[in-house]
Amino acid sequence: MTVTNGGTHLSGPVLIVGTGLLGTSIGLGLRARGLDVVLSDISPSTQAVAQDIGAGRPLDPSDSAFAPELVVVAAPPDVTGALVVEALAAYPAAVVVDIASVKDSVLKAVTEAGDDAALPRYVGTHPMAGREKSGPVAARAELFTSMPWVICASGQSAPDAVRTAEALAIDLGAVVSRMSAEEHDQSVAVISHLPQVLSSLLASRLQDTPAHALSLAGNGLRDVTRIAASDPRLWVQILSANAGRLVEILYGVREDLNRLIGTLENPLGDGARLDMAQLMAEGNIGQARIPGKHGTPPEAFARLTVLVDDVPGQIARLLTEIGDTGINLEDLRLEHSPERQVGLAEISVLPGKRHELTDFLTSRGWKVVQ
Repeated sequence: MTVTNGGTHLSGPVLIVGTGLLGTSIGLGLRARGLDVVLSDISPSTQAVAQDIGAGRPLDPSDSAFAPELVVVAAPPDVTGALVVEALAAYPAAVVVDIASVKDSVLKAVTEAGDDAALPRYVGTHPMAGREKSGPVAARAELFTSMPWVICASGQSAPDAVRTAEALAIDLGAVVSRMSAEEHDQSVAVISHLPQVLSSLLASRLQDTPAHALSLAGNGLRDVTRIAASDPRLWVQILSANAGRLVEILYGVREDLNRLIGTLENPLGDGARLDMAQLMAEGNIGQARIPGKHGTPPEAFARLTVLVDDVPGQIARLLTEIGDTGINLEDLRLEHSPERQVGLAEISVLPGKRHELTDFLTSRGWKVVQ
């Protein structure tokens, strides 16, 4: 690791073990910064795809002089611990990090391997980024830009190793966050693993839904089922590794579901409508706590909806004309009508700019829905 312009960054070479979506994205991002990246994967075809798209060069097992600065284990959670232990032994001068989405089980596997001298070179990390698609063909060099990257240093992690792990995240444009392995796993249970389970359970209800009913679906259904397209093989491993923490949360969800079912079984009974309103209001409170842009609550912005014809160049024209006003676009959501050649662009701006932008767009011929 070297220091330039007051900031740290890697000098390389970096060995990436595992060339799936995240491993290949890391390789692409580091290669874009000019670093020497070496790839290794148990699947020759997967590794070949990552090489072909420019994520790095193949590891030469016969090169006994190869000494990486950093080894990134980007493998499935159930084999991550063993691969970290192997990398610590194979490259005694390297810092070794993993990017598995569960941290406590990996740390325990590495600790139980019994090599106390190697533990200072290991740092658990987790980039909070990904896509529903998997594999190297879905990789993007900018995947981690402005996304949280959690550093879970153990009590044995050496300060230099922690700085190297942080340098990896910084070089890839991520925002460094620090937690213990236990705190991390508890956090992702509620903000990542629970949404995945509930999304998948909801989407499973659609298997036998008639096509004419699904044709009525809007962005609400798409939003809450988007992550249901995730890789089942990976999620079996994640859920198994963090089952205890997730189950405790699901107990609470079960209580809420039983409460709602009991209310809906007699929706006109005494207190039923109040109970429904309370359940919805509790959801409002929780949703409002999710940080928006720059950590700002979403309700801090004003929204307006613009009708957009579904023809080439319309979205580009709309964004260009918003830019002409000098008003900053805080957020943008698109919703398409399945029956009409039209879409709705929901635009978020600072409250004081809403009327100004509405008047401007209207004067340019846009139909603004109030």
